[in-house]
Amino acid sequence: MRTAILLAITLALSETATASSTLRCGTGLVSTGDLASELRSKCGEPVSQSFLGYREVSDYYGTITEVAIEEWVYGPRNGMYYFLRLEGNRLIKIESKRKN
Repeated sequence: MRTAILLAITLALSETATASSTLRCGTGLVSTGDLASELRSKCGEPVSQSFLGYREVSDYYGTITEVAIEEWVYGPRNGMYYFLRLEGNRLIKIESKRKN
């Protein structure tokens, strides 16, 4: 019994984490790791697009490069705005907030 409850809680928590890393755009689905071009083709143009700066990243070999950081905003969709963070043309974070 205890194992079943623990398993149910673990599954609920993992589904919550997965839900925040995907966004449905019409019939398409975008996920963290997708390219900016995929995001544009599935979701269209954002209502707002902001350049936030650069970040230094190091690869496997220790080479340091700068990548651009952007925030794209979609919405409102049913009162929700979606804030998508991109680093180096890859989607890394999806947040949603209700319109006030």
